[in-house]
Amino acid sequence: MRGRLCSLAALIAFFAAPASAQEPVRIGIGFGLAFLPAYICEDLKLVEKYGKELHLDVKVSYQRYIGAGPMQQAISSGAIDVAPFGTAPLLAAWEKAKGTPQQIFAVSGLTSMPLALLSNQSNLRTIADLKPTDRIAMPSLTAPQMYLLQMQAEKSLGQYDRLDGQVVALPPSDLVAALSPANGAGAVAAYFASPPYSELALRDGAMRTVLTSAQVINGKSSFLLLGASHAYIESHPQIPAVIDKAMDEAARIIHDDPRRAAQIYLTHEPSRTLSSPLIEAVLKDIRDEFGSPVYGVKIFADFMGRHGELKSPPRSWKEIVAPALLNSPSS
Repeated sequence: MRGRLCSLAALIAFFAAPASAQEPVRIGIGFGLAFLPAYICEDLKLVEKYGKELHLDVKVSYQRYIGAGPMQQAISSGAIDVAPFGTAPLLAAWEKAKGTPQQIFAVSGLTSMPLALLSNQSNLRTIADLKPTDRIAMPSLTAPQMYLLQMQAEKSLGQYDRLDGQVVALPPSDLVAALSPANGAGAVAAYFASPPYSELALRDGAMRTVLTSAQVINGKSSFLLLGASHAYIESHPQIPAVIDKAMDEAARIIHDDPRRAAQIYLTHEPSRTLSSPLIEAVLKDIRDEFGSPVYGVKIFADFMGRHGELKSPPRSWKEIVAPALLNSPSS
């Protein structure tokens, strides 16, 4: 009798136990329109939703950092599991820890939103028209825009770092003021901007586009993507696919309902200057630039390899992504 009771108790415990252990996902985020898919995932609990489809008890937290450096330190220390990277920083992190549990792989794209070099100088039509005294502004000296400028300089000027000494860092909010002739000697000749600031600046009839990221790459390039360590991917093998599905649903919401997406964005980043109708209009222009695929990886890798930033560039984008992305339309 005692044996039967023990067997019955064990059977009850088996069926009462949860289907799976809890899967923690700590995602680092920053500021800017590029993080809109993550904001949507957080508000609508999309990662949890797709985790449930795989019978996973996913526990997601979103931790905000100021700047890429602190986020990359956080993923290195294990404070977060998934961190946003530009394409070049992810490639550098992939190679730095190659062959170790800390090696970084892309688990999902966030956005390939287009970047544009803007100017209000009528004589500035290509970067070849920049004078040695002209300054070129961008949000930071390590932004994706720097690589794009160097790639274009390599193609059209024959020297990839020809313009490096002319680049200055200015916040995106200073874009229009920086290009204003009223600033005199303090003005810049061009600003390499991202949405929504590039679209806002182009509403000024005097502003024009000198160069776009699509022209440099000859197509899409990832502005921001999500990376995780080999150790995390190995210990949570289903999570990359869950994140990809969540990001793709967020992308569909941005595409199909930009008004709702704009409201979510401004809930996370309230602004005195960026209204909901204005963000909605910007999202309508870039509605196809969000989702899980990653783009332009091979072009960035080859460029970094030519100039010594990577010793052994990947031969294919497939070498630097988690298995869940292998069948995606990435490049």
